[in-house]
Amino acid sequence: MQISILLTTVAKKSDARRLATTALQQRAAACIQIISGIESHYLWKGKKTTSREYLVMAKTTAGRSKSLEKLWQKIHPYDCPELITLSGRAATAYARWVVASVSS
Repeated sequence: MQISILLTTVAKKSDARRLATTALQQRAAACIQIISGIESHYLWKGKKTTSREYLVMAKTTAGRSKSLEKLWQKIHPYDCPELITLSGRAATAYARWVVASVSS
């Protein structure tokens, strides 16, 4: 079975937790993992930038991934947030749990 994972990064743990809590409350995701200690290197407005960030990974269904992306776009603290969706096969039991968790 297929599931989707939406990835984003934020600078503050409180922002990561807000994204996670809101997604779960809206049943837009079944599980969110917050990974600390990410060091990001990127070009922003023509300058090389380095920052410490939190990686936020949300597991959802293909059908709910767009609504989760829109939700996070609305409440994300960054002007241009990274919102990347990955889709792939998951173990049947896990995928069923994801589907049940995001179903109304």
